[in-house]
Amino acid sequence: MKPKTKLIHQGRGDQNAEVRSVNPTLMRASTILFKDHATWQKYKELRKSERVLSYGARGTATNFELEKLICELEGGYRAQLFPTGLAALAMVLLNYASKNAHFLITDAIYGPVRTICDKFLKKMGIEVDFLKADASDVEEKIKTNTKLILCESPGSILYEIIDLPKLCKIAHSHNIPVAIDNTYSSGYFLNPLKLGVDISVIAATKYLSGHSDVTMGIVICNQKEWQNFNELPEDFGFTTSPDDVYLVLRGMRTLDIRMKAHEKSADEIVEFLKTRKEIKTIFYPKLKSHPNHEIFIRDHKGSNGMITIEFNDKYNQNDAITFVDCLKYFSIGASWGGYESLATVTTPPRTVSDWSHRGPFVRFHIGLEDTKDLIADLEQAFEKIKK
Repeated sequence: MKPKTKLIHQGRGDQNAEVRSVNPTLMRASTILFKDHATWQKYKELRKSERVLSYGARGTATNFELEKLICELEGGYRAQLFPTGLAALAMVLLNYASKNAHFLITDAIYGPVRTICDKFLKKMGIEVDFLKADASDVEEKIKTNTKLILCESPGSILYEIIDLPKLCKIAHSHNIPVAIDNTYSSGYFLNPLKLGVDISVIAATKYLSGHSDVTMGIVICNQKEWQNFNELPEDFGFTTSPDDVYLVLRGMRTLDIRMKAHEKSADEIVEFLKTRKEIKTIFYPKLKSHPNHEIFIRDHKGSNGMITIEFNDKYNQNDAITFVDCLKYFSIGASWGGYESLATVTTPPRTVSDWSHRGPFVRFHIGLEDTKDLIADLEQAFEKIKK
C-alpha cells in the first residue's frame, strides 16, 4: 500500500466488520470496565506489549488508531501520543537521562529544547554538547558516556540538512541511539526510521492536524528503542484527549494533498523572492544553492511550505518588523503547518554557528491561499520598506 493510500485506509478501526462508520469511533473514557479481577489483571499485563484498553489515560480505541496510522507512515514499531510536540521531545530526553550522561544535540534543534537542557538536564548532572547543524562533527564529539543524539533535519528556521544514514552509522557503531524531530516532513516527505534513525518525533500540531486547532506530539520508535522507551510516558502520566486525536486523524486524510499544495505554493513564492533585490539569502532546501541540497533531494520526497529570507545589509531589524506588519494575508503567530500563511521576524537560536552578524531574518509559512494574492501582498510590503 502506497503512503497516499495508507492515509485513507489505515487508522479506521476494524475494516472487516460487517457494518461500520467511515471514520473511527470517537471513544471518550477514563474508566475501563472488566468482567472480573482475572480479566483486569490480564489486560494490565497485556498493555506492557500490546495496544489494549486498560485505563483511559493509557489510550482509548481512538488513540490507538492514530498510533497505528503514524506507525504505518513512518515504518515504526510503536508510537506514543503526547499533549504537545515539546512534551514529546522532553520525554525522549528524560528517557535517556542518567547522572553523568552525555547528550549530543544538533545546533538547529527546535529552540525550546535548549530551555529543557538549561533548566532541567543540567540539574540532573547531564552534560549537553551541541553539534554543528549538519552534524558533520559528530564523530569528534562522541564520548564514552554519550547516551543519545538528538537532531533535526531540515533544521529549525534555516533548514540545515543532515546526512542521516551517515550519522546513524557513526552513532550505532558506538551503540548510541539517534532521535530526530521530523515535524518538517511529518512522516510523509521523509521516513527517518528507514534511514537508520531509532526515534522519530512529530509535532502533530503542525501538518498532521493541518487546521491550527489542536496541539499534540507523537514519538515513533523502532522495536529496539521501544523496549527502552515505553514505560516512562506511563510513569509520568502523559495522555492525550481522544477528541484531539480524532481531529488529527481527520486532518491526516488530506495530508498528501495539503503537503503537495504547500510545496507547490512555496516553490512559486521562492521564484518571486529570487527577483527581489532586498533579499540577500533565501533558505529553502530545494534550491541548488542550499547547503547539502543533494542530500535533501536524495532522502526527501518533497519540501513543505517553510521559507526563510535574510534581508541584505541595507535593512535592519526595524525594517523587517515594518515589512511583516505591512502584510495583509500573512498573519503573525507562532507555529505553522495550518492552512493560513504566517510571517515572523526571527533570529535562529544557535550555539555552534554564530549568526549574530547576519540578518535580519523573516520566516514564512506558505499556506493554501492563492499565490497570486500572496505575491501581491509581499510585493506591496517590499515597496513600503524599499531603500
